[in-house]
This record gives sequence, structure tokens and C-alpha cells, in this order.
Amino acid sequence: MNNDSFTLPPGSDDSSFADHLIQLSYTIQSVLIEIGSAHDLSLIQVRLLGILRDREPSMQQLAAYLNLDKSSITGLIDRAQRRGFVERIASAEDRRRFNVRLTSEGRQLASDAGAVVVQRIEQLAASLSEKERAQLMHSAVKIQTQSFAE
Repeated sequence: MNNDSFTLPPGSDDSSFADHLIQLSYTIQSVLIEIGSAHDLSLIQVRLLGILRDREPSMQQLAAYLNLDKSSITGLIDRAQRRGFVERIASAEDRRRFNVRLTSEGRQLASDAGAVVVQRIEQLAASLSEKERAQLMHSAVKIQTQSFAE
């Protein structure tokens, strides 16, 4: 991809670039909060379901994904388990540790809510051309990859 062809809108500078990314983040978070609220889920619970859709992480890995300390992650998992969305399973590597996975009810909720999230994001991005969508996705992946490497 030729990065030379990308320019900021006239009158924009690095601070407005950061501001636009922050505003985009708020827009996405608002969608997640709205959809979560419709299912009586907090933003962190929505994020938890999203993480667990395709993996069974350890409690420590979940804490890192969600940037939470051990006591907070334990409480989050306890509440989700009481609601029947997740279960703790013994780790295959170390039987003293637990991994977390979605129950069938949790998987259905993640699927249903996830479909609505995708629909809403598609609506937000409807004005973007295919090329703009590909560029945005490429840039988002690049930023995410860098943030996980640090």
C-alpha cells in the first residue's frame, strides 16, 4: 500500500488526527455500550464475550487482554458465571489453573450481540468506499499490532 497517497484533511494537524481517532473510539464504544445495555451487559462484559468467542484464555491472559488486575478479573468472571455465560475449566497445561470459556448460552449471546455490533459498524462505515475500508482496516491492524508489541 502506498502511504504517500494518504493525507489529512485540509487544516488538520497531528493533534486533530489524534482527536479524530479518539472520537472514532468513542463512537465505537457507544455502539458497544448501547448493544450491551440492551442485553444488560456492561462494556467490560461485552469485551469479555468478544474475547471468548474464539479462544479459551487463562485468567491471567484475560486480565492482560482487558487490562484488569487479578481481583477485578475474578469478580468479572464470577458475575458472568452466575449469569450462565462462562465457565471455568481446568487448564490442560497446569491443572492448578483455570481457563475460561463461553457456555452455550454465552456463545449464543455473543453471536446475537456480535451480529448487531457488525450491523451497526457496517452502517457507520456505509459511506466508505471499498478502498477506504481496506485502508482503514489495514491501519487499524497496524496500530493494534504495535500496541500489543509494546
